[in-house]
Amino acid sequence: MIKRVNIKKGFDIPLGGDAERFVVDMRGVERYAVKPPDVVGFTPRLLVAEGDTVTAGQPLVQDKRDERLFLPSPVNGTVEAIVRGEKRRLLEVVVASNSSSSSNTSHTSLTSESPVWWMIKERPFGTIANPDHKPKGIFVSLRDTNPLAPDIDFALKGREHEFEAGIQALSAFAEVHCVKAEGPHPAGNIGTIVAAIDPINKGEQVWSVNAQDVANIGRWCTTGEYRPERVIAIGGPAAKAPKYYRVLCGASLKRISEVQLMDASYPSMTSSTSETRIISGSPLSGTTVEADGFLGMYDHQVCFIEEGDHYDFMGWLMPGVKKYSFSKTFLSGLLMPLKALEPLMPLKPSYDFNTNVHGSVRPFLFTGSFEKVFPFDIYPLQLIKACIVGDIELQEKLGIYEVEPEDFALCEFIDPSKTEIQTIIREALEVLRKEAIA
Repeated sequence: MIKRVNIKKGFDIPLGGDAERFVVDMRGVERYAVKPPDVVGFTPRLLVAEGDTVTAGQPLVQDKRDERLFLPSPVNGTVEAIVRGEKRRLLEVVVASNSSSSSNTSHTSLTSESPVWWMIKERPFGTIANPDHKPKGIFVSLRDTNPLAPDIDFALKGREHEFEAGIQALSAFAEVHCVKAEGPHPAGNIGTIVAAIDPINKGEQVWSVNAQDVANIGRWCTTGEYRPERVIAIGGPAAKAPKYYRVLCGASLKRISEVQLMDASYPSMTSSTSETRIISGSPLSGTTVEADGFLGMYDHQVCFIEEGDHYDFMGWLMPGVKKYSFSKTFLSGLLMPLKALEPLMPLKPSYDFNTNVHGSVRPFLFTGSFEKVFPFDIYPLQLIKACIVGDIELQEKLGIYEVEPEDFALCEFIDPSKTEIQTIIREALEVLRKEAIA
């Protein structure tokens, strides 16, 4: 049964470039990557070498702390490259696909040894679900309110039976809450939904699964087929042809970028991507990737936004008619109350969005703005300050276990101090997570 919650705090950023409701099949991409840094708390142990032949669902990396947890290959193919970063940190395991088929197995019960287990995330901390924990609930959001996010109903069209099978499999671990939240962003965030239905206290855990991954789990449990398929939204102000694409997890974005970054000399790509930032995931909390990079492990959208590496003439002294302003600093702020009248207006207000933060880092000020967009029953500014000074006891009193960095994305967006709030929250949660496992 679908539950509904009504969230009133928050706001929707009018970011242009919504994906056209047309799905392009991109499951034939030749290269895929498994990216351990996308998984919080995962300490990878490499299980394959370059040149090895692998099958879909076969473990590529294993968690050193819990050998039951692993990240599988999304396709049948050959390990093409093992990419490492500073201090030999494992960044990517790249697999070249040799077949569009996927593997089948006779083992179809959902356990930690299943290749789909990594799709289940646990709060607090945002790690892969610990099989030893007994969550007080499993939450599935049926509406993604992130800017330019895919329509979940549209993405799941034709997969209703697989979704139901996935819900049935998950219900063996705890009660499953399928929730459709109404209201502005971040109404669709798991953190917002959990806080509205059953907030997390210290020592408690809840699990969450993306709606499309529920269908992937259902396919695994009914057919034994591991095919981490998802319909992703490609959009943004700098995207030339915003559309939906059907891909497999970790797919290369090169072919998509060739279309979205086309210029007058098409089919040639722009000489570089220095003028456009490509974000895998939400434009508010996603990760920057290269034009030939790979889709993030948990991402369901890719956004193309113009780089804001330039100065505006006279800066804030200009009236800013086409600049979005939450605090009504610019003249455009006077037009925002008319948004409700947009259907009656011949021309809708438009705003110039890029990655420019319009200012430098400055002292952290109390403005009262965070409380207008933060729907949790906690004090956001006080919690952020407790995280900055490292006061763990105060963090716990203020509700640190209820939140993830994405829950503060709007606060970071409207923050006049240009503080990297999501980074602060993640670092604080990592300290608590490491203390918990010590």
